Amino acid sequence: MSGAASRLENILGHLGGTRSKSPTGFDHTHHLHQLSPTFFLERAATIEPEAEAIYHITANEKIVRRSYGEFANRSRGLAYFLLKHGLKRVGILASNTPAFLETIFGVVAAGGVLVPVNYRLKSDDVTYIFDFVEVDSIVIDREYLSLLDDFKKTHPNVRFIVDFDTDATEGPEAGPFDEAVIEGLQYEQSRGTKGWEGLPECTGEDDMIAIPFTSGTTSRPKGCVYTHRGAYLACIGNILESGLNYHQGRCKYLWTLPMFHAMGWTFPWAVTAVRGTHYCLRKIDYPLIWKLLKEQGITHFNAAPTVNTLLCASNEAERLPSPVRVTVAASPPTGHLFEQMRYMNLTPRQKTNLNLHPVHVYGMTETYGPITKGYHMPAWDALLPAERYAQMARQGFGFVTSLPIRVVKPELAEQGILADVARDGKEIGEIVFYGNICAKGYYKDPEATKKLFAGGALHSGDLAVMHPDGSAQIQDRAKDIIISGGENISSVALESMLVQHPDILEAGVVAVPDEQWGERVKAYLTVKMKDGQRAALVPDAVIAWAKNQSAISRFMVPKEVEIVRDLPKTSTGKIQKNVLREWAKKGKKG
Repeated sequence: MSGAASRLENILGHLGGTRSKSPTGFDHTHHLHQLSPTFFLERAATIEPEAEAIYHITANEKIVRRSYGEFANRSRGLAYFLLKHGLKRVGILASNTPAFLETIFGVVAAGGVLVPVNYRLKSDDVTYIFDFVEVDSIVIDREYLSLLDDFKKTHPNVRFIVDFDTDATEGPEAGPFDEAVIEGLQYEQSRGTKGWEGLPECTGEDDMIAIPFTSGTTSRPKGCVYTHRGAYLACIGNILESGLNYHQGRCKYLWTLPMFHAMGWTFPWAVTAVRGTHYCLRKIDYPLIWKLLKEQGITHFNAAPTVNTLLCASNEAERLPSPVRVTVAASPPTGHLFEQMRYMNLTPRQKTNLNLHPVHVYGMTETYGPITKGYHMPAWDALLPAERYAQMARQGFGFVTSLPIRVVKPELAEQGILADVARDGKEIGEIVFYGNICAKGYYKDPEATKKLFAGGALHSGDLAVMHPDGSAQIQDRAKDIIISGGENISSVALESMLVQHPDILEAGVVAVPDEQWGERVKAYLTVKMKDGQRAALVPDAVIAWAKNQSAISRFMVPKEVEIVRDLPKTSTGKIQKNVLREWAKKGKKG
């Protein structure tokens, strides 16, 4: 049937209120349902209501365990509460807690839209986001109430649903969130206990499900419009690409990734879809993470390179009895990091297999989180370790639920022409995305949306090469390339080489003005701990090592090095190059 005929048939079906049929007599809707990931909780609770869904150490330091039956009941109770009070646009300001998970499912089951916000933002930015999207209610952890002091003054009618994050579900220690859950379940019962069937169904899979925001390091955060369909397919992609599903047993997923970040890369839905256990964490605590890894049989977690770097450097690091798959993204990792994750150096002659197995993915908030994967190829097993891990550090190929990515010529892209760079691993272009797991656009920002999708593809702003095998490898963000004496220096590549120094933990490099070369490299470094003390490292020694003992090309060697206690990072673990540039400009010591 032609496209025009199909469209006409759909219009007639809507006007007549009946399902349309093709000339062959087949019903065009009986084999379809609207894709929405909220269904996964109802499904999990039906299949295995007694399976452990949530493990959490609360704010009052009690262990809470909830089954899928309890998880589903509480989420449904919240949904009925929202339905009763007509609340549709719900903000979330919380750490990785059971309440956050329950809100993700409850809000959408009530026909609402989720607005997760980074609790590490300034109060002004939090107020801006909630005001911009016009939330009518906010689920908020008690710890972050002060962030909304200004918002409350100007939005007195917005309802606050405060979570105390305790082990109590009733009484004064439970708090307003638990009271809302109980009120919702009572409201459901008063309507005749209709269960999930009494809640609004997803009637349009292209409708908005959530508005997560970009980090906004150099401008106001932008709200990305996620749809039911996009979230569903991104979720299925993550189940496959991160290996969450098991023939026997279930995954045990540790929440080191913030749930507010790109809706936790859709893993709240993905882990639930496979009936895995969510191990919730209020904050990153490396001793606690190692304790859970060792004692709870964790099978998966997601984390930025910086989190994995510090995890491997932790005093508690030791070989795990079973392999743990670690999905790594947020900023380009190095091959050296992947080697550290597999093998921790104890002495120059001894290595311990940590049993942390990297799954390298890449994406952005605008792509629901991960959209590519660096697939491990069998041929890599014959390579030397350094070369093997360098291959693993490539950003790889488009997800199974997406379309292939492209690397296009930036100068032509500015004219709206998308032309691919050569597949030679040398010509640098911009990564662009297509397909199911691209955000619909920026909320209430048509100009930014138009720019994002210039030429018909979603522009990443990341510069990369395309290798002969079709895999992409990031070289840098466009704004972070350093041009010195006519040579293009990738800050990503240089940082990956600097951290191979035995005493360097992390590296961040930026350009500073130079009268002779235009720009020169300045490196900010943190050092490893040895016997409880920071390694003794001086800038001149680093520069000498870079010149004489490393694989760093002479034109890339930093002209300035500064040892700092910590590098500035975003909430998702990315080094804030804009802050480093300000440090360099003002001569500030980190």
